[in-house]
Amino acid sequence: MKRITRFLAVFALSFGIGATAAHAQEDDGKDYKPFPYQFVGLSEGIQTTFTDYPFGKLITPVTAINYGAYFAPAVGARLHVNGWKTRGGFDGDLEYEYKFVNTNVDLLLNLTNLFGKKEHVFNVILIGGVGLNYAWDNDDLHALTAANPSLSAPLAWKDNRLSHNFRAGVQFSADFAKHWAVNLEITANSLSDRFNSKLSEKDDWMATASLGIAYKFGYKKKPVPEEIWETRIDTTWYDDVTYRDVPYEEAGKEDLAVFYQIRETQADEEERVKSIAAFVKQVKNCKLYVTGYADRGTGNPRINMGYSKGRAESVTKALVEAGVPAEIIVTEWKGDTVQPFEENDKNRCAIVAAEGIFTKTRKEEVRTRKFRTQEVRYRVQ
Repeated sequence: MKRITRFLAVFALSFGIGATAAHAQEDDGKDYKPFPYQFVGLSEGIQTTFTDYPFGKLITPVTAINYGAYFAPAVGARLHVNGWKTRGGFDGDLEYEYKFVNTNVDLLLNLTNLFGKKEHVFNVILIGGVGLNYAWDNDDLHALTAANPSLSAPLAWKDNRLSHNFRAGVQFSADFAKHWAVNLEITANSLSDRFNSKLSEKDDWMATASLGIAYKFGYKKKPVPEEIWETRIDTTWYDDVTYRDVPYEEAGKEDLAVFYQIRETQADEEERVKSIAAFVKQVKNCKLYVTGYADRGTGNPRINMGYSKGRAESVTKALVEAGVPAEIIVTEWKGDTVQPFEENDKNRCAIVAAEGIFTKTRKEEVRTRKFRTQEVRYRVQ
């Protein structure tokens, strides 16, 4: 019962998807005739047989595959094959399993399209067919009778059993795309009286319920009307955008650092000092503040103050030698009382803070009005 409930829930969800996709499906198929078409389907479900044993204990899985076609909106046919395994039983919960397959040719009558040719998202289809049933692997029953001498099954077939199969049922189908549909199918099958190895003087009945999916193909295209095209020249105006560098002056401040090795006051970065000197010479109204530092991780405050003083003075001297006026430089040192960097070793440094008017550049947009022509083909019919 849980499996049936799950099938019905999935089918109800599929119907909801189909309703949402109905408009999209009509648009997708507007260039095609809805009929005729072919289809192939695959489904899985459950089945049971009705005998003198409780049918609820005889429920087993069933799988089906089918191929067919709709020749008109309401009429179609298919070749349908389903099967897997089934059960029988005797009083005392003595049960046995055997395998079967049903092969039928079914006539399909779409009640939804019976009085119109329009294709629908939801369809109710009657099923009627004839075919053959083949059953095999009845070893369970023979083992059961051998173990229970009081159990009588004189009609038990051994190797296999071939019989007729008449089918009638109904299918509920929902299209969720142009080529795809889901369906719930319920059928009743009439089989030989000896199908279940018992004799009741009437045909055995098997009921199946399955949830499946079908792929539809083979749609024919609608006739395409003759197309008439013309050509014209279109002119499009647009702005061609480029950019140019525009210099401007801005008051500001920039910090430049010179780093030292441990216990050193003379920097190895001679080129660095020269580049700082070249930079500050381009700053208008420039004022330089050279501050020396020492790292707190080594030495002691007295020694570190001396290192920071030596570093600040060596940078000031190098700047003056490089041509920077001494009167614009203010030199100071802070030892290890201030740590400008989080990384300890970087605090062995002298920082040159330059204040003044800096020359900078910015990008300026330049727009030029231009046009282009294009040959365009357009449909007039």
